[in-house]
Amino acid sequence: MRKISKTVLTIVLLAVLVSTFATGCGKTAATATPVPPTKVPATPVPPTATKVPPTNTAVPPTKVPPTKAPTAVPPTDTAVPPTEVPTPEPTATPVPLASEEGVLTIWVNAERAPIMEAAGQAFTAQYNIPVRIQTMGFGDIRNNFLIAAPVDKGPDIIAGAHDWVGELYANGLLANVDLGDKAASFNPTGLKGFTYEGNLVGMPYQVEAVTMFYNKDLVPTPPTTWQELKDILTTLYADKKIDEGIAFVGGDWYGHYCIFTGFGGGWFGLNDVGDYDATKVILDSEGTIKGATEIDAMVKAGLLHQGVGYDQAKALFLGGKMPFWVNGPWELDNIAKSGLNYGLALIPTMEQTSRPLSGVQGFMVNKFSKNLLLAQAFLTEFVASDSVMMDLYTAQFGIPAWNPILTQIENPAIASFAAQIAVADPMPSFSFMSGAWTPVGNAITLLYQQSGTPEQIMKDAADATRALVK
Repeated sequence: MRKISKTVLTIVLLAVLVSTFATGCGKTAATATPVPPTKVPATPVPPTATKVPPTNTAVPPTKVPPTKAPTAVPPTDTAVPPTEVPTPEPTATPVPLASEEGVLTIWVNAERAPIMEAAGQAFTAQYNIPVRIQTMGFGDIRNNFLIAAPVDKGPDIIAGAHDWVGELYANGLLANVDLGDKAASFNPTGLKGFTYEGNLVGMPYQVEAVTMFYNKDLVPTPPTTWQELKDILTTLYADKKIDEGIAFVGGDWYGHYCIFTGFGGGWFGLNDVGDYDATKVILDSEGTIKGATEIDAMVKAGLLHQGVGYDQAKALFLGGKMPFWVNGPWELDNIAKSGLNYGLALIPTMEQTSRPLSGVQGFMVNKFSKNLLLAQAFLTEFVASDSVMMDLYTAQFGIPAWNPILTQIENPAIASFAAQIAVADPMPSFSFMSGAWTPVGNAITLLYQQSGTPEQIMKDAADATRALVK
């Protein structure tokens, strides 16, 4: 991919100046004064925030009624699973600012707005192009963009989550992003998250995935294999040292996905270039059924129990009554402040490496932007840098997608999560995904309720998912 040269950018700037002059002297240029920020909720307790708390039935940002037969009865302890940051409820937002030739307009959430304003000022100082920053709730960015962009009222750049891509791309709203030589500096999982139908349509700045928290007082040395983990749980239960063995986020599909991949299964198969293929639903594959059978067997053995939602899991782990909790970086601060003697470890190997789902946040360019080259230059020359990426990390905690700054961060947890992210699968981002979480969420609930065989439960989930694809 070819990076924009200074010559081309100069031509674009001259064209903008000529166009501005031709429209009439005396016209006042847009100012770079940002629109007052709209209050946005803090980074999730998943949940997403990218979440933005999880339920025992995995729920995507948009809640969808459960599918039929069989109908799972979810537990009452509720929370929202992260997708990359949870999508908050829409908030009151000023009239959205639209792309305007010669003025770069960016929609971003409040936590990251100051960083983008500073980058915008540097861009203006070098190229004399004003940059307007409009803040709004993270979820509102997507909602407003879907309405405004098709009628030429969208911004040039938006901040967002990679699992928005399918819907935005299907509506023809995203431009390709060319990172040039800088692509090598980004986390590959982050780039994969923003790749759709072989096209890179976003520049990542943060990635996240679950890994395994463990209580060092109960388990001094973390297990490296799944059988070791089960043996530890059996001993701790026999010694009456614990009330629960392990929880997966809040008991949802998002948290349990790592078990299915650990036994050779998953959600969707891949195409020839390594991207998800919506027509290859593998929920009823041999590997996925093995994962379901493992959950079923652990419930029967008393190693897993129904009804452990997010809040209960958190209380059990922080109270020293549960040795393992598979969860994400959004809980790091809470666990550290609790004083618990904890550690982080990779999810133990099952029949193969266990791969959790990952979420990615980044910047996307409006395909109908009146400043496509300027938007590209702003992202690749001013945002893709150590200083701005470090500021984005500091503003709202997450695992940076910009690899060069990882060694500059003095936080051992970053390395632990980065190692897990390296083997993670990006959450699928198909346009029908809002409905795809319900069949798999019901499957998890039914396995815990022992309401059917693993084979039939996963077959029903697969059939319901295939119906969404048609």
